[in-house]
Amino acid sequence: MNENIDNNQFSKISLKPRFRIERSETKEVIVEKFENEFAQGGSKFSGKIVDHHIIIDVPKNEGHFWSPQLHAEVDETEAKNTIIKGLFGPKPTVWSLFMFIHFGVALAFLVFLVLLYTRWSLEQDYQFAMLMCIAMPILWFALYFLGRVGKKKSRHQMGQLRQYFFEILER
Repeated sequence: MNENIDNNQFSKISLKPRFRIERSETKEVIVEKFENEFAQGGSKFSGKIVDHHIIIDVPKNEGHFWSPQLHAEVDETEAKNTIIKGLFGPKPTVWSLFMFIHFGVALAFLVFLVLLYTRWSLEQDYQFAMLMCIAMPILWFALYFLGRVGKKKSRHQMGQLRQYFFEILER
């Protein structure tokens, strides 16, 4: 079950842990395993398959804002082996909101930096712009650590998703 996955995978600095494994089965066989599992129902997790992408979600009754999602992409290599690239992360809506806020903070930093330079070169009061230029990176780091807290809060569910994924894969 630990094929090419480091035990420290979830403690890396990235907010969205990844894994990559190679299998001798064809892409169709692997996708069919998951299609059969999802069609049976009664599973703890819900999932869907779009082309060769497998998406597994935590059930709604156990979910929270930081609940993870496992997105696995199944591709064939030239040697007719299959590579599965997995990505744990928040649901796309949560991730999009988080990235939008990061973009807003970066844009605000640039605006205040231009304002600071303009006011400084015109010899006007630039204290507010300087304060905001200091506050924006602090806010950015706070957002980063908030994401790390969310990842830590969802670590248990990531482990459950990983175990479920490999159980199906080994059938």
